Amino acid sequence: MSELSKARIPDAPAIQRLPLLQLILVGLQHVLLMYGGAIAVPLIIGQAAGLSREEIAFLINADLLVAGIATIVQSLGIGPMGIRMPVMMGASFAAVGSMVAMAGMPGIGLQGIFGATIAAGFFGMLIAPFMSKVVRFFPPLVTGTVITSIGLSLFPVAVNWAGGGAAAAQFGSPVYLAIAALVLATILLIHRFMRGFWVNISVLIGMCIGYVLCGAIGMVDLSGMANAPWIQFVTPLHFGMPKFELAPILSMCLVVVIIFVESTGMFLALGKITGQEVCPRMLRRGLLCDAGASFVAGFFNTFTHSSFAQNIGLVQMTGVRCRSVTIVAGGLLIVLSLLPKAAFLVASIPPAVLGGAAIAMFGMVAATGIKILQEADIGDRRNQLLVAVSIGMGLIPVVRPEFFAHLPLWMSPITHSGIAMATLSALTLNLLFNILGGAERAAINDCHAHPH
Repeated sequence: MSELSKARIPDAPAIQRLPLLQLILVGLQHVLLMYGGAIAVPLIIGQAAGLSREEIAFLINADLLVAGIATIVQSLGIGPMGIRMPVMMGASFAAVGSMVAMAGMPGIGLQGIFGATIAAGFFGMLIAPFMSKVVRFFPPLVTGTVITSIGLSLFPVAVNWAGGGAAAAQFGSPVYLAIAALVLATILLIHRFMRGFWVNISVLIGMCIGYVLCGAIGMVDLSGMANAPWIQFVTPLHFGMPKFELAPILSMCLVVVIIFVESTGMFLALGKITGQEVCPRMLRRGLLCDAGASFVAGFFNTFTHSSFAQNIGLVQMTGVRCRSVTIVAGGLLIVLSLLPKAAFLVASIPPAVLGGAAIAMFGMVAATGIKILQEADIGDRRNQLLVAVSIGMGLIPVVRPEFFAHLPLWMSPITHSGIAMATLSALTLNLLFNILGGAERAAINDCHAHPH
């Protein structure tokens, strides 16, 4: 790495020594932020498959268990797997469209989904070494564009939460907006007037204040918690032996490729934030963990797993960049998978509380991307066009999810992912403008430098 690029990356210790209480509290912040996304996928697929409430609860516990184990492996690094950065893992949304379709297919159902997940995870482990070599195609211009798009594509989620949840009967009610504003204001005031430990847990403090207020005005729904068991163990192959059918397997293999594209952008973003250069070897370890988690997930009654973009903003905002925090968070996810009552309590956090925190954190992801773009030659008109078109492509699925509704179903993992759309666009345009057109551009620059 050159001296110039070293100067651009902030110094950050690979491992920070934090008190145990602080580790637990900051780890809990990570869990609370990603919990809604982690349980959404098994909830959607369970409903599409017509499962009972008890079976859906089992699916959620299975997902939490695999997410916790995968988070620990990804953060700690075990054997050839794990990027050894503060990464949170969970069920990927990239496969939801394909899996909902599979759930309704005769002879496929859940067992076919689990079989396709296992096969796709194995396929991912085979191609991870080749995919890891794409780092050289991610200069600051592409990386900054992708990370900015990640933040922008997450922002509608934050807005939906802040308004009370997309399914809220009175979306945008002043009560929801006031709660979200209170959480956001608490986080901002802590960052303005506090230092150190308090800044590190600012999101947790804001969410606790919002949760207590919601409880006081009757917005926290704990109905059904009494019926949940205290302890429940996740057993492999709970729904029977997986089925391996060609069409679902091909569909899920495509999903794994899209997950790899998304994860590459996220790992590069974390590398910039934590001050670590993500080399091909590190990227290979990270992608192997993504694929390995998906392979194991199929046996443990859950779905394809990937790194969670939501948590990148939390790393940037709190300034806690050590992987020990996400290792603790992974342990908390495993505990939640064994204690359905505790998981139920976390799931009762009203969306408006999450929304107030998410507005700040998802915005921080976009701000990180803009900061990285400053390292690129953004004054060049073609580079400006690359950024403009790629961010625009990334926002299409966000603004109008049905925009590509008439394209083939197998394309849905790409066309429904703003991150994938932005990444593929930025990579293609960078190849066209700066790699294939590199000789032409060098000749033009040389002509300007030595005019006759």
